[in-house]
Amino acid sequence: MDRNLWETHAGWWQEAFTGGADAEYTEQIIPLAAEHLAGAMSVLDVGTGEGQLARVAAEAGARVVGVDPSWGQLVEAQRRAGGPFYAKGEAVALPFPDAAFDAAVACLVFEHIEGVDAAIAEVGRVLRPGGRFLFFLNHPLLQVPGSGWIDDHILDEQYWRIGPYLVEDISLEEVDKDVFLPFVHRPMSRYVNAMASAGLYITRMEEPAPPPGFLARAEEYTAATTIPRLLFLRAETMS
Repeated sequence: MDRNLWETHAGWWQEAFTGGADAEYTEQIIPLAAEHLAGAMSVLDVGTGEGQLARVAAEAGARVVGVDPSWGQLVEAQRRAGGPFYAKGEAVALPFPDAAFDAAVACLVFEHIEGVDAAIAEVGRVLRPGGRFLFFLNHPLLQVPGSGWIDDHILDEQYWRIGPYLVEDISLEEVDKDVFLPFVHRPMSRYVNAMASAGLYITRMEEPAPPPGFLARAEEYTAATTIPRLLFLRAETMS
């Protein structure tokens, strides 16, 4: 998988999804992260990007470290400041000792990671007993190749078509004009079982409907509001 694509499109990501530009972050992801990070004193943000969620944790009083493989993201994170420390690194080999954090968060990151088992095991390793892992994912239903909203004018039906959900797939997707990024589709069970193997036990799951601000800017999705775009899992290590 070409990691240079993340360097190439770092600026695109920052412009489109940070600083209040994206309603799904401002109305849905950031409030969920703030709620479930409450009380954490040391937080690791895996795939921090330009530090959007790392700053949320720091504003709540936590000591925060954000890690990301992209220099383009880390330089911007440092420029935006806000309290966190940042380090360059990969999720499959986190540059931290065992039991270093009492919370970790990964937001829309693991659908881009090939070594999912190693990456989730690393999260489990760096969390203290009783630690929590906040896991945000583009819902696997959305990442199945060939899936999408169908407006069938012949049968006069509208429905969400799901492709080969159980088949793992790695592909480049054009997420905007001339912006290609790598995505890995996996069924939800792959993530759940990887967490269990890493000693991370799910205590909360949410599949929220798209927020109003997103629907206001994506009228074509209004008919599919019962299809979740986001999956949120909270997992905890044994005390």
